[in-house]
Amino acid sequence: MNTQRGVPLSGTSDTDPLEAAYNRGLAAEKAGDLDAAEAAYQEVLSLDPADHGGVAVRLAALGRGPDPAKAPDAYVTTLFDQHADSFDRILVDQLGYGVPDKVGACLATLGLGPFRRMLDLGCGTGLMGAVMRDRAGEITGVDLAEEMLAVTEARGCYDQLFVGEVVQFLTDEEATFDLITATDVLPYIGALEPFFSALTPCIGMNGVLAFSSETLPDEAFDERGWRVGPRHRFAHSEAYLHHVIAAQGYQIATFEPITVRMEEGVPVPGHLIVALCCWGKQ
Repeated sequence: MNTQRGVPLSGTSDTDPLEAAYNRGLAAEKAGDLDAAEAAYQEVLSLDPADHGGVAVRLAALGRGPDPAKAPDAYVTTLFDQHADSFDRILVDQLGYGVPDKVGACLATLGLGPFRRMLDLGCGTGLMGAVMRDRAGEITGVDLAEEMLAVTEARGCYDQLFVGEVVQFLTDEEATFDLITATDVLPYIGALEPFFSALTPCIGMNGVLAFSSETLPDEAFDERGWRVGPRHRFAHSEAYLHHVIAAQGYQIATFEPITVRMEEGVPVPGHLIVALCCWGKQ
């Protein structure tokens, strides 16, 4: 989703100090008064430490705060729950998002599949499951946003659906999968080491990992290789992605540049990666 205009804080009113501070921050940011925006957003954080409005991410994008290791769970849940009913219309029809179709086509080109058990991390409204339904025997979906999962359930492409944060789900999961997908997940995670460390034990023997990322020009990154981008999502450098993938011992089958979506008529660049596990659990 395009979060440039801010995330409405549900349950607030015009007299609520949290909403007032948040709206002051948005107005100051729009006006270019970064000092006032920073002060207002810091007030929001003091009133709402869980950060439902994602102001820690906004501060990082403004250069007024450190990049968090990931987007706050409360922010991701709020953002996607509030857009559940219009998600497909906005993301697919208006922003031209077609990563699930790209993943499906890439797997077919590589001759991978059919798959016995598929895990779709950050499944959203089930776009990836719809693409893979005829090529996966059992599909499990996981997402933080319960309202999104209600839309997914109605789509009828998944055998199991779970509400949960993806790293925690992977850490607790005892089953293995021969295909794990994560489309539009990495833009809400900065440091990827915990994600890949938790994911690897869930890959079965000869399993396949398919995911997408967003990126920026190389000069935009420091030595970490990741940062909050100008649209309040995380971007990852190609070198950093290669590093974290290699650290887990995967063999890269595809690493190709893609346009993830359009925003204000401008392509958002990213990568489509398919990696193979040659050593996973039986």
